[in-house]
Amino acid sequence: MTEPAEPPSPDESDGTGEAVPNASDAPEAEPGVDDVTAAVLAASRLLIAVSARSLAAVTEGVTLPQFRLLMVLAAHGDAKLVQLAERLGVNPSTAMRMLDRLIAAGLADRQSNPANRRETMLRLTPEGRRLVAEVKAARHREVAAIVQRLSPGQRSALVTALAAFTEAGGEPAIPGDTAEAYPPGWSDTHPRHAS
Repeated sequence: MTEPAEPPSPDESDGTGEAVPNASDAPEAEPGVDDVTAAVLAASRLLIAVSARSLAAVTEGVTLPQFRLLMVLAAHGDAKLVQLAERLGVNPSTAMRMLDRLIAAGLADRQSNPANRRETMLRLTPEGRRLVAEVKAARHREVAAIVQRLSPGQRSALVTALAAFTEAGGEPAIPGDTAEAYPPGWSDTHPRHAS
């Protein structure tokens, strides 16, 4: 009885002179929606952690939701309570509670609208502006340190992928400093694409 022939090793030919392909030479399967979603969620956790660390490095007395309010005021300037609540996606009473704490901390202020004395306008104080600038700078430094660890090819692929992801989500891709006006998901002032 003859023994069955052993399959050729990856280095052997198949008898026609052609090399037998090695399993490791097979092209990788394209990632599915679930794979990409998991990768994006992991990256978003990193970005949230970077934002929290940046805030904690500058001050201990301000929460992320309160800092979100400061960022929106910094981006849009003086605002009425209803406008601010709309931009934050919260009801006015929630925005007012956050503002009361920020006013007590000297980071925000309310003043009468010079154009209409019956309206109260909310604004950042110089100390509030300084805090926003310092936290943004700390976040920028930490993200830049992470990006530096990537190869040039990875950086290029990341820029392309993030630009496509941002566009698919209905957010404008704003180059430069103004892109930091809104931490991820922290403003609802841009139109969304219908699904």
